[in-house]
Amino acid sequence: MTFPRQYARTARFRHGTPRDFTVSPDGRRVVFLRSLGAEDPVNRLWTFDVDAGEERLVVDPGALPDAEPSEAERAHRERTREYSGGITAYATDAAVTKAVYTLNGRLYLVELDSGAVKDLGCEGSDPRLDPTGTRVAYVADGALRVVGGGLSVDPDGPEVTWGLPEHVAAESMYRHRGHWWSPDGAVLLAARVDNTPVERWHVADPANPASPPRVMAYPRAGTPNADVSLWLVSMDGGRIEVRWDRAAFEYVARVAWTAHDLLVQVQSRDQRTTRILSVAPTGETTAVHEDTDTAWVELVAGVPARTAGGALVRTADVGDTRHLVVGDAPVTPRGLQVVAVLGVDGDTVLFQATDEPTERHLYAYDGTLTRLTTEPGVHTGVRAGGTTVVVSRTLDRHGVRVRAGEHEIASVAATPALRPRVTLLRLGERELRSALLFPKGHVEGSARLPVLLDPYGGPHGSRATAVLDDYLVSQWFADQGYAVLVTDGRGTPARGPVWERTIKGDKLSHALEDQIDALRAAAAAHPDLDLGRVGIRGWSFGGYLAAAAVLRHPEVFHAAVAGAPVTDARLYDTHWQERYLDQDAAAYDRSTLIGDAPKLSRPLLLVHGLADDNVFAAHTLRLSSALLEAGRPHAVLPLSGVSHMTPQEAVAENLLLFQLDFLDRSLKD
Repeated sequence: MTFPRQYARTARFRHGTPRDFTVSPDGRRVVFLRSLGAEDPVNRLWTFDVDAGEERLVVDPGALPDAEPSEAERAHRERTREYSGGITAYATDAAVTKAVYTLNGRLYLVELDSGAVKDLGCEGSDPRLDPTGTRVAYVADGALRVVGGGLSVDPDGPEVTWGLPEHVAAESMYRHRGHWWSPDGAVLLAARVDNTPVERWHVADPANPASPPRVMAYPRAGTPNADVSLWLVSMDGGRIEVRWDRAAFEYVARVAWTAHDLLVQVQSRDQRTTRILSVAPTGETTAVHEDTDTAWVELVAGVPARTAGGALVRTADVGDTRHLVVGDAPVTPRGLQVVAVLGVDGDTVLFQATDEPTERHLYAYDGTLTRLTTEPGVHTGVRAGGTTVVVSRTLDRHGVRVRAGEHEIASVAATPALRPRVTLLRLGERELRSALLFPKGHVEGSARLPVLLDPYGGPHGSRATAVLDDYLVSQWFADQGYAVLVTDGRGTPARGPVWERTIKGDKLSHALEDQIDALRAAAAAHPDLDLGRVGIRGWSFGGYLAAAAVLRHPEVFHAAVAGAPVTDARLYDTHWQERYLDQDAAAYDRSTLIGDAPKLSRPLLLVHGLADDNVFAAHTLRLSSALLEAGRPHAVLPLSGVSHMTPQEAVAENLLLFQLDFLDRSLKD
């Protein structure tokens, strides 16, 4: 089987990989999802006995095909980049004895010990068991409902939903839920989202003109957001509004209902201030902490939280370091960048951090700071009851290794048909973290090779990592006769807040400069790189970078493949775009490519999914129109029915082949 076919058929080697781990409070049971094999797209629910090292299949949906998902479920899958079918998410009670999930839109509850499954007799999305295991909250048709309590909080307006995140929360804040149970299961905190102020955008299906376009509320930069409020909902239907200055803090960033209090993190529209609020049962709020920054305050996963003793867990940016703070003071040293807080087990905080941007490691803090992983790679995990599940991806092996106590949870993912030959580099005066890949069997000094840059290069995305499988596609391109260079420039994560905020007011200039500097430094050290034949490819921000490269620096770049590029900065969402560009017209002009169209003198292939509701196809169509008006030849590949993820097997396979053909014709002929 060829690599492109295997890559597509295995959903980029995701099928068969264990994921979504939950550890029981006694540390003896782990619940997780995994399909049966490398080409099986249907996730099953499993448990793992930590003491015995034995797994057990709890729920097997079989080969049941996915039904058409509800609009809420479709949006959730797109925002979470879900490629699989079957059971794609679940939630447990506090004791981890029961779990709820949806299958083809229908809600089910399973007893984890016996495996007995109960059809809950309703359809919806995002089911959540209350901590006592008595009731199930879920969302259906914009209403928040409870099985076992008879509660239904119905939309009180045509554009109102209860219990769901708004678009920017799910896409740009990574908050994928909109309702939370209290620890005693007596009260729900529910988000009420009123999309009335938000612009309506339309996602049409040009290949099926009889189908009406899908309408969605999309808040592009500089336009009104959804009106989001929070409500305490009791099981008798009573509602109390949570009160804070919503005019000054319109974003609800994070929620944590701890054993001590309900914490809500809110953020100002300009993102320069966040507050952590403690919510009383009356709905009154007290600010327990405030952060400010002249650029923006970064939202970090897993915070705020509290330890069992009540200490507030948060992060703080001090100079060039993002610290973990437990209680009143930072507990991590300068240079150790906190990436995410993964959980609090009693008074132990499990978190991910790094002092080397190509790696991510697990640390625990319980009064003493302990590093839990040492092997170069990217490590994450979860913890409860003293048991830490460690999930590791490294440079010396394919796939994922999952350890729970003294045992491993097996992965049945495919072994790729190729093995990357990766050399990690630090290039130029900024020590740009990069990876260089040559064709299989290539001996340096034997031949000059065209160069292909393969970056993401933007915020919240690292490509130059100490993970073998992150370079599978890059190696495939290398094996077709290219030297492939992957570089993380300024603005990318895990090098600290100063590095991240360099792109404030100009998302493009530093990013492009760093790609060029890395290319020249790599060629100086490796003369086989032919700087007279340089291509660049990328998707999303990487596609934006690729298009900008041939438009603004044709003296360096000779061809580009730009997938789903953000070509018009004003057409992306408020929370993401305003973080970097505020509402400064000049900043948007600097970061937009439409005006550069007359400069095109190199081959450019634009690729875009017509069903993309994250980076709309309008970005590619507007740039293509400007290029046509300027008389600049280019190619456009529209992908009918394809979203930002490109999950379809035929698309994933043939898109690689199509790009290769374009690059070969542009750089080798």
